[in-house]
Amino acid sequence: MFESLYPSLSSEFQVKFRYTVQFTKKIFHPENPTLSRFFISEQNLETIKKALVVLDEGLLSHFPNLVSEIRHYFQGLVQVVQLTDDIMVIPGGESCKNNQKIWESLVDAVDRFGIDRHSYIIGIGGGAILDLVGYVAAVSHRGIRLVRIPSTVLSQNDSGVGVKNSINYQGKKNFLGTFAPPVAVFNDLSFLESLEDRDWRSGMAEAIKVALIKDPIFFEWIESNAENLKNRNLDTMSYLIHRCAKLHMDHIANGDPFEFGSSRPLDFGHWAAHKLEYLTEFSLRHGEAVAIGMALDTVYSYENQFLPKESRDRILVLLKQLGFATYHPKLSENNKENLYLGLREFQEHLGGMLTIMLLCGIGISKEVHEMDSKTLADSVNFLEEYT
Repeated sequence: MFESLYPSLSSEFQVKFRYTVQFTKKIFHPENPTLSRFFISEQNLETIKKALVVLDEGLLSHFPNLVSEIRHYFQGLVQVVQLTDDIMVIPGGESCKNNQKIWESLVDAVDRFGIDRHSYIIGIGGGAILDLVGYVAAVSHRGIRLVRIPSTVLSQNDSGVGVKNSINYQGKKNFLGTFAPPVAVFNDLSFLESLEDRDWRSGMAEAIKVALIKDPIFFEWIESNAENLKNRNLDTMSYLIHRCAKLHMDHIANGDPFEFGSSRPLDFGHWAAHKLEYLTEFSLRHGEAVAIGMALDTVYSYENQFLPKESRDRILVLLKQLGFATYHPKLSENNKENLYLGLREFQEHLGGMLTIMLLCGIGISKEVHEMDSKTLADSVNFLEEYT
């Protein structure tokens, strides 16, 4: 009597995603065709599409004419895509991902301007702005076309070229979010000239990260070019961004882009970094926290006899040479209980078993599913003395 009345039904299908990351300078210069070529290639002769621009207000202090330049640029595209009446200018930095009113104002703009699923939301700014705008685009009408124009090293080489979008919630980083690829990414290298030294340096942490787990030759290149990178050589930085972005995108294409499993290789050093950001009330930049997190996991790898001492020292020396701190007092606070809590929160965020990426060598990674508290404490103590 409890047998199924009808046979079970099943369905299996694949969805193909494709997007490009293009590299240019002065993207809104009237003679730069990079962006216009994209919109023309997307043209639908039956309708003129709309575009809502969301702009990081921090860019305006360095590029005060940026809003008028954007409007002027799109005047040449009025038969293809039309800007909304307002360009939404919002504060950048992690605070924008904590502010519900900002999120609501963007969703309201989608509604007011009639931004539908064939329209575009164009996010221009750092990683936090792009995370927020991407989340708005993904949940509004179940998905609006997202165009990213990253303006920082970190967003151009890592977060801005990926498939993740998020806001913070309940005191937890990226608690609400989606996996939703953009339709295109445009890295404008001229925006990098506006960065403070901290933000210029911060983004390099993600390049070191991906080199450590995937590409020892790239790590050697960073070592060889550390002085040029530290001294803000734009040509050197442009190569770092391009190489890092390629490694990141290759991983997405050939790995687990929507993170159905418990493994997240690209999050090497991030479990401690996420907790440090909150413990410092985001006074640490994301890349600064990642650098400390990588230093911690590097030392922990050595203490577990996975990583040779020579490799440990090379990694710590490079971080120092580029100007990163490798320790923060919050690591030791409350007898390191906050750090252990960070491990539990990281596992909760991933789901499944705890999975932490460690190192067996430069370019050689190893996943573990538990962290020994005494060895972790010893690693923190080492970094405190190392500073």
